[in-house]
Amino acid sequence: MSASDSKKSGTKSEQDLKWWQLSLLGVASTIGTGYFLGSAFGIKLGGPAVLISFVLAALGTFIVFDVLARMTAEDPQKGSFRTYAKKAHGRWAGFSTGWMYWCSEVLIMGSQMTALSIFSQFWFPDIPMWLFATGYAVLGLIVIWIGNKGFDRLENILAVIKIAAIVMFLVIAAAALMGWLKGGIQPKAPVTGSLFFPTGGLGLWSSLIFAFYAFGGIEVMGVMAVRLKDPKEAPKSGRVMILILAIIYVLSLAAVVTMAPWNKFPTTKSPFIFALSSYNLPFVPHVFNAVLIIAGFSTMVASLYAVTTVLISLSEDHDAPTLFSRKMFKRQTPMYALGLTAAGLVASIVLSLLMPGKIYEYLTTAAGLMLLYNWFFILISAGRNLDLTAWGQIKRYTGMLLILLAVSGTLFHATSRPGFWISLGFIAIITAVVLFMQSVWRKEEKENPDQKERKRSKLRAKPIR
Repeated sequence: MSASDSKKSGTKSEQDLKWWQLSLLGVASTIGTGYFLGSAFGIKLGGPAVLISFVLAALGTFIVFDVLARMTAEDPQKGSFRTYAKKAHGRWAGFSTGWMYWCSEVLIMGSQMTALSIFSQFWFPDIPMWLFATGYAVLGLIVIWIGNKGFDRLENILAVIKIAAIVMFLVIAAAALMGWLKGGIQPKAPVTGSLFFPTGGLGLWSSLIFAFYAFGGIEVMGVMAVRLKDPKEAPKSGRVMILILAIIYVLSLAAVVTMAPWNKFPTTKSPFIFALSSYNLPFVPHVFNAVLIIAGFSTMVASLYAVTTVLISLSEDHDAPTLFSRKMFKRQTPMYALGLTAAGLVASIVLSLLMPGKIYEYLTTAAGLMLLYNWFFILISAGRNLDLTAWGQIKRYTGMLLILLAVSGTLFHATSRPGFWISLGFIAIITAVVLFMQSVWRKEEKENPDQKERKRSKLRAKPIR
């Protein structure tokens, strides 16, 4: 059964989301450790100019989701970006983007659970990390097993908590900047060129990748967009979500770099906790530690939902064993798909806990870059699937340029450079697998020419207008 067949056989009850609910789910699946922790690397590399990086990353994210939402509005598909890649460029594109996404997200989820374990040891230092990681993995799988309703409710609640935490930080920061709090570093707004661009253009360029990481999660929103009551409202959901993120990201980071010198921020601690650490606020570390756990768990569950959905889509298109699309029990739970994802999580947890920290950090950086490669391919696919105006083409190429700038910026600092080369290694492996699979596909088509013609007729589609 193809993805389109699956869509047709779906029930109306599966399309239960309103546009604002999808926006909230998008916020929940995006605000995570990439923002609360990863922004420290961006500040370290670019100084206060990291604010420009976040504005550029917001623009690039908007462009990518806009074309993805338009493809979803005209042709809702459970496989989302991988199905549109297949429609535009053939089976190899759907196969490679789907499996590249699955592998990269499983690796990233392993690092997320390691981070969650570290945060949890803040309160319970004697409990081993592997026990925390296992507990969070089991909880995440239970949420996915419960189904869409449980997932939606949990993610909506966590989204509100995360937004409330950032608003709380802004209120505390405003009080600190007004001199209403005791202690603290003397605030200094970076209003001159030398203060705002302390590391120059190269530092700004290098920091762009960490701004993009903070917006990672829109592909999850693309997968969930098929559940909208009116798929044509997908672009509106994306606009609202990205606008909310851009505003709270820029405002909170502007407060951070005003409250403390940019070159004092450690990369091992959240910049928000560090900015407030010199004030007499004993409750702050505990509150933000809880927020970090909530943020990490929320994005991990959203990733679990997306990778399971993509794996089912791959199975339905015969790009993965058909058993992964088989559903069991009254809940129609995709137990085999969840089982493979669980196995990937276990392997990722073991790697994160046993491998030297730097090596695993390079692997997860490579995985993050592979997500951006998928974004780039979304823009390429849109060129064939959408009937774009001249302005639409300009936006599409602008999005490609911003992604290329972010990826190439990793070559200028030691933290991300190894991850860049490892990501190219992953691409080489996937290319080799695709070349092997093409011979298998050709053999299948020779053995069943009628099936080949049916596939061709399904892929023949008019441009989306």
